[in-house]
Formats: sequence, C-alpha cells, structure tokens
Amino acid sequence: MSDSITIGFVPLSAAAKSVLVLFTDESLKFGSASAKILGGTAETVKRAASAARFKGKAGAALDILAPAGLKAERLIVIGTGKAGALKAEDYIKLGGQISGRLKNAPAVTVVAELAGGAFKPADVAAVASGIRLRAYTFDRYKTKKKDDDDTPKLAVSIAVSDVSAAKKAFAPVDQVTDGVIVARDLVNEPPNVLYPEEFAKRAAQLRKLGVQVEIFDKKAMTKLGMGALLGVAQGSVREGRMVVMRWNGGKKGDKPVGFVGKGVCFDTGGISIKPAGGMEEMKGDMAGAACVVGLMHALAARKAKVNAIGAIGLVENMPDGNAQRPGDIVKTMSGQTIEIINTDAEGRLVLADVLYYVAKTYKPQFMVDLATLTGAILVALGTEHAGLFSNNDELSERLRLAGLATGETVWRMPLGAAYDKLIDSKFADMKNTGPRYGGSITAAQLLQRFVNETPWAHIDIAGTGMGAPSSDINTSFGTGYGVRLLDRLVADYYEAKK
Repeated sequence: MSDSITIGFVPLSAAAKSVLVLFTDESLKFGSASAKILGGTAETVKRAASAARFKGKAGAALDILAPAGLKAERLIVIGTGKAGALKAEDYIKLGGQISGRLKNAPAVTVVAELAGGAFKPADVAAVASGIRLRAYTFDRYKTKKKDDDDTPKLAVSIAVSDVSAAKKAFAPVDQVTDGVIVARDLVNEPPNVLYPEEFAKRAAQLRKLGVQVEIFDKKAMTKLGMGALLGVAQGSVREGRMVVMRWNGGKKGDKPVGFVGKGVCFDTGGISIKPAGGMEEMKGDMAGAACVVGLMHALAARKAKVNAIGAIGLVENMPDGNAQRPGDIVKTMSGQTIEIINTDAEGRLVLADVLYYVAKTYKPQFMVDLATLTGAILVALGTEHAGLFSNNDELSERLRLAGLATGETVWRMPLGAAYDKLIDSKFADMKNTGPRYGGSITAAQLLQRFVNETPWAHIDIAGTGMGAPSSDINTSFGTGYGVRLLDRLVADYYEAKK
C-alpha cells in the first residue's frame, strides 16, 4: 500500500543502512562523499562493473550483494547517463528506479550526489517523490498474503548536503505525491465499491484540509436543468452526483482557476453496449474526476496561494430499461439540445453540464477538464501523451511546459469550424458523435460549445489515466496522471508569489 515507506533526510556523512545506493554517470566516477564511503571497495565496484558490462548509462544499475569492505549488506549503483545530462524531470525517474530494486529491503541509504556535486534540494525532493510513487501498490482486497508481505515498512534515508533545505523542498512535493496516490486509489477501486454516492463521500473528505465541498444529488441537478448528465445516469439504479470543491487560498475576490473531471464510475456503453473483452477496465472511466480530487487534495495540503474550483460529474452508464436510447434528445443546463447517436459517447454529456455550471457560476480565469474520453486519442497518440484541445494559445503553451517539467506530457490537437459542423444534428442543436474519423476532435468540439468565452483546455487522458504501461514511477492500473501536471501549472503561472 501507499504507506509502506518512510522517507527521511540525513547528512552526506551518515552511516549507510542495510542497502546503500550511489549514483554515477558514464565516467563511472563518484562524488566525494560516495567515494569516501566506498573507500577501498571502489576497486571492487570497478571490477564488478566491468564483469557486468555496466557503463553508467541512464536506467542501468549495478547490484552487488555483500560488498567486501562495506557495512552495507548490498550496494546498488544507479547509472545516470552522460555527465551533466540529467534534467529536472529526470530525478523523479531516478527515485522510481531505486524503489523498483528495493523489494524486501528493511532500510536503505541513498547518497544524493554525482561526481559533479550534491543534488539540489528540488532534485532531492523529486527523487524522494519517485521512490514513494514507485512503491505504491493497491492490494487491499487480497486476503492471501505472500511470504514477503510481512516485510516491515521500508525506511529510506536520503543523504544530502543540506538536511534543512531538503526537508523544506520535499514538504510540498510530498503533499502533491499524496494527491497522486489519492487519485490512484480512486481509479483502482472496484466499481461495486466506488459508485457515484461513495465517490462523492470520498471527495467530501477534503473538508479535513479546509476545502469547501458541495454535493448535488438528482433533485438538485434536475432543478439546475442538467438533462445531459442525468440522461446518462438514468440507466443505473445508482443515482448520479455532482461534487463541487472550493479551495480559497488566494486573495478574496480573485477569480478562481477551474478544473472539471469526468467521473463515469463504470461504463458499459449503455444501450450501445461495449464488447465484453476488457470491459472490467471501465471502472477507470472516472480517472479525470479522480485527478481533480487528487489535485484539490494537493493544492489544499500544500496551502497553495490560489482560489481553485474542482467540479466532477459522477454517473454510471448502464443499460437497464430506463436507459437513454440512440435517437433520444436531451436538454442541457445551457438550454442547448443534444441528439444521442451513441450512448457510449456519454462522457461528453456529463462534462457539458458541469463545464457550463462552473463557467456560469464561478466565471473562472480558465477551465481545464480531464476525461478518459475517446479511444481515438489512443489511436492518435498512444500512451505517451495526453491529447490537448484548447481555445486559448497561452493556456495551451503553459500546459505544454508544465507537461515537460513533470513528464506528464500533452500534445495539442486541432479544433476548428470544419470539425465543429460534423456534430450538427438534423433534429437538435448538435449530436453527441460525429464521423468515426477525428473522433477525439469532434468530442472536444462538443465540449467547446459549453464553455462560452472562458479560456478552456480539454485533456483527453484515455491513454494516460488508466491502464498505461508500467513506468519508472508507476506499476499500478491507475496512474494518477494529471495531478502533478496541473499542480505545476498552478504553481508556475497562477499562484500568488511570496
């Protein structure tokens, strides 16, 4: 589980624990503190590196058991590639690479330096975050434990040049990491446990951090006229919910920033039912909403100096006798009408009402919505980038840069009048799907019709929010994608500076 690890900071001169981790680049040289720790063992390391053909390349590791001359029971040397090539976003991956090699280890000392000098506090914080993120597992429903499940908490000591500065740098990063773990936990929960009402209750736990949380039930949303969201929800015995979370960390009267998440707690496709193969993964169709909850957790926990709105639409898309049908026409909160062509294009219906509500009620500086919206974005971009659609160049560029800084990258896709007319309907103001080609674009075009003049970005995370391939910092089904991206966006561009 996510609490299986503790992280502390010690001076570079501290004694090594049972496992010692050092770093080297392709020169195979060590920093001064590392070299001092190794002492006469350095020659043993050289011979081991030669035998293992370890050349310090990025991602490579040299693992030596019972190294002669060291008190540590095990020595791990992590390669960082060419000298001076490490970028800020690489340090979190280093942490993940360390964590991935520490199974069953009770304690570890990580010496945070290279031949060129000690890691900066921000880079140390990133390493520590990577260790935690890679250590994350979701096994709360397993009743039969493996032999190694009784291993005590892993105690990680990171040896740094300035303990106080490292602690200060890590505190907010650790709180953002907590937000990622919150999002992962939500995505990984089974759908019989996490349905709209329960999801709303979990979001309400943010009140402990000072977040104001308002939950809208079917009656409240009916009064608001949210016919699109309610149309999706009507096929399930579990009623839909909308949750609005408010963090007021900025100046009173300052316009908030807005985040909206798609929360389809399970998606069968409705009457336009999906194939059975892989349908179990549709428990993750609420990854956008999970991200928004995790983000609000992060902003509140680190007391971000910004006013922020997080809104999520929560439904189940089920095919019972009351489910909406292809051919139905629903009326949205905005007054616009949508003809249902395919009930499996449901996420955009949920978002349409929530986006309009946030834009109309709070008039935010901008809105960013996140949604596992279309399989088409997977065809276009795979699992390396999320699809970015926007009506605002400045917001798009800021998201691009935040993506590069965090490794949660986005790739901007087009919008335009030619695409927009593809969702015009003969019987209503629009239809909920266009042609098969350009499916991610036409979905975004529908959302754009509900944001008015608000600067807005839509991030399609169908390829990145759930079920993405294992990475240096995640081996879980739920990735928590978007929490670090959007926290960085806020911190770099919208948060009041001290």
